[in-house]
Amino acid sequence: MTKKVLDKFSVEWMQVLDENGRTDRKLMPKLAAKTVQKMYEMMVLTRVFDDKAFKLQRQGRLGTYGQSIGQEASAVGSAMALSKKDWIFPSFREHGVFITMGVPLAQYFQYWNGDERGNIMPADVNILPVSVPVGTHIPHAVGLAWAMKMKKERSVSAAYFGDGATSKGDFHEALNFAGVYKVPCVFICQNNQWAISLPFSRQTAAKTVAQKAVAYGIPGVRVDGNDVFAVYRAVKNAADSARKGNGPSLIECFTYRMGDHTTSDDSKKYRQQKEVDAWRKKDPIMRLEKYMIKKKLLNEKKKVKIWELANSIVDKAVREYEAIERPDPTDMFRYLYRDMPKELKDQLAEFQDTEKGKSSTKGA
Repeated sequence: MTKKVLDKFSVEWMQVLDENGRTDRKLMPKLAAKTVQKMYEMMVLTRVFDDKAFKLQRQGRLGTYGQSIGQEASAVGSAMALSKKDWIFPSFREHGVFITMGVPLAQYFQYWNGDERGNIMPADVNILPVSVPVGTHIPHAVGLAWAMKMKKERSVSAAYFGDGATSKGDFHEALNFAGVYKVPCVFICQNNQWAISLPFSRQTAAKTVAQKAVAYGIPGVRVDGNDVFAVYRAVKNAADSARKGNGPSLIECFTYRMGDHTTSDDSKKYRQQKEVDAWRKKDPIMRLEKYMIKKKLLNEKKKVKIWELANSIVDKAVREYEAIERPDPTDMFRYLYRDMPKELKDQLAEFQDTEKGKSSTKGA
């Protein structure tokens, strides 16, 4: 019996902008100066928002929060490669995507404080609610993409997820279905190398996430996730291909989670500080700054102005968010089902009686 190689594969690695701010001219996408400027501004705004949210949580003014520091290029670069007509299915660390697509910051703070009204997106923003359950939203993105294909729309759906989600059945089922039916879906994995305390090497024997695309007959590429130009190019290519009817693609943004998994985690217990320090030198914002300075798109005066503006925008959003009237607690009963069942009606009545009792006690 002889062995026969049924298929050979290699995984494309894409980097356009290196850590010193130098670009590969052959791969550099054609971007206007104002577009590069917006990329930088959105990445800065994301970093400032992220830092403020972390501090608010520590002060007891925000709920449990997952930082995105170090992953701004993956979020902003991909979002800018999509159109307003595309549909986005986020995980829970896509802060830069929400910000780039125009979700009001006060509303986004509202969500992270546990107020589900913060998940009601503006009418002109096609983003689904934040998905904290790992991987469950990926098949939903495929379902919408299939519907768009049947309706002959030229939009795509973009599913964001972390490396941990690739260990879930939802991921594999979604890619398999998408590959068979050639739906216009772009799968974007932010591989930050840690699924809470589990390193990537303990999640899969595969060397990359991108190579998993081979099993489903779709293109897969691994990009430098700290390189905003590479992320933009990869997602733009994938989205354009999907619009032409060529089906889905898998993009692995190889990046790093600089902070803890969430504010309830302590990463010092399971990873070395020297590893974190090494990745700080690959900071995506610092890398873009070097490029922009070389191209005379940025100087120290402009840089200070952009950071100051970002801080003022975020501070204003915090004031607006903290001024929002608290939600009606009976909403948790009223909006669980279309028609409230008897058990829930009984619970609502009991809750209201308890609240009345508290009010009368205060009055006495």
